Amino acid sequence: MTDIDTLTGLYRQVLETVGEDPHREGLRDTPKRTAKAVAFLTEGYTRSLAEVTNNAVFESANDEMVVVRDIEFYSLCEHHILPFFGTCHIAYIPDGKVLGLSKFARVVDMFARRLQIQETLTHQVAHAIQAVTGARGVGVVMEARHLCMMMRGVEKQNSSTTTSVMLGTLRESAAARSEFLSLIKG
Repeated sequence: MTDIDTLTGLYRQVLETVGEDPHREGLRDTPKRTAKAVAFLTEGYTRSLAEVTNNAVFESANDEMVVVRDIEFYSLCEHHILPFFGTCHIAYIPDGKVLGLSKFARVVDMFARRLQIQETLTHQVAHAIQAVTGARGVGVVMEARHLCMMMRGVEKQNSSTTTSVMLGTLRESAAARSEFLSLIKG
């Protein structure tokens, strides 16, 4: 659990260090609000895969691809602690078990609410879905915009990053991979 009081004091110091007065009216509560926001944005450290999937794995005879697309996510990059955000698309080919649909978004959120890079986030989501479902194949594609590229550094407003991880059948079979990629284009 995040220590809000310690974070509040640190954010007060940050404001002072950049030349602000943390006691002026507009900033008086900013250190505490920021501490609470950061605690929320990094709550993924306090969650486990078992907790977020909550036993929502069910027996199923379905062995056809299931795609959950356009899952919105927000994360913070580990290099600048600036947001990156976008959508996640997940496919899996069940092998006797299916996962409750809302759990895909919960898995994405759990990992997104940690400091990291998009490549790692994509990998974590794919391997978590594989671990929970025992699927024959899992594919994850994430598309995101990174504020560290947009508001500082190269300042490229229209840049985006796409990452993918394919496991099992989705890695081995060009046809399965192509089906997944065509289904998320729409």
